[in-house]
Amino acid sequence: MTAVIVSAQSSPCADTRMIDQARQVLRIEADAVASLIDRIGEPFVAACRLILDCKGRVVVSGIGKSGHVARKLAATLASTGTPAFFVHPAEASHGDLGMVTRDDVVIALSYSGHTDELLAIIVPLKRQGAQLISITGDPDSPLARQSDVHLDGHIDREACPLNLAPTASTTAALALGDALAVALLDARGFDADDFARSHPGGSLGRRLLTLVSDVMRTGDALPTVPSGASLPAAILEVTRKRMGMTAVVAPDGRLAGLFTDGDLRRVLERTSEFGSLTVDEVMTRSPTAIAPDALAVEAVRRMEERRISQLPVVDADGSMVGALHIHDLLIARVV
Repeated sequence: MTAVIVSAQSSPCADTRMIDQARQVLRIEADAVASLIDRIGEPFVAACRLILDCKGRVVVSGIGKSGHVARKLAATLASTGTPAFFVHPAEASHGDLGMVTRDDVVIALSYSGHTDELLAIIVPLKRQGAQLISITGDPDSPLARQSDVHLDGHIDREACPLNLAPTASTTAALALGDALAVALLDARGFDADDFARSHPGGSLGRRLLTLVSDVMRTGDALPTVPSGASLPAAILEVTRKRMGMTAVVAPDGRLAGLFTDGDLRRVLERTSEFGSLTVDEVMTRSPTAIAPDALAVEAVRRMEERRISQLPVVDADGSMVGALHIHDLLIARVV
């Protein structure tokens, strides 16, 4: 049998139809999500309370498109402070039900509420003592009636022009799941530090976990001159360490000021006879600094706010312990 390849011919009419269709899908799905707002009430609170009081874990289950949404919900819950995992309902009937304990809460997703694979495990789950939350589009469905809490995800129509493919219904279920996860996050007092612990990898992990002390320059790489040093000596240190600045350190080790390329330009605008000047006369006093245990992303924020590219790092006593250049943060991929 020979395969026939049909080439789609582009035309203004065809292009306009595609745009119109895409916009219609977005309108329908946006309306489906918006319709959920007025349904958030006592059942939603009851679902949150069940999960907050849960001594075990949240088990999320669904099949087909609802299964994909269920997997995403389990992942979102787990990453925002609610231990959760996904169980496939068909596999649950063949042994995976052993993953569920009486201390767990099960969230079952099925738009129809008639999914055979889910209904087959309801009685064993109930007998085991687990509590059940369902998300369906039919509050009179068998799944909804057998649940301890039912969340109504009903929509008026699918975004599919045939009103068949799960589109608006899965979007609504996804949004309802996100609402549940965020409400739980807030109720638990889950903060950025907690979030960082569950997201150590990738750019998000770097932004949330990298400290100033992890990327700052220290030792011989640190540009410093003592208070009272000549201006030429300070210029030489700036040139040698290639940070565009040098810290000026007082005799007790505390940061007295900062001499930058910008300070040098301002000196040159005033005079070319700077050999007799000391760095203290032209340095920036009380410069912006940061602590070594601060997040590196906070250093980025301060640099952006003040439009600077270097930051001295000082300890609790004000002693110079390091320095940061924006390039250090770029190399560490914090920016």
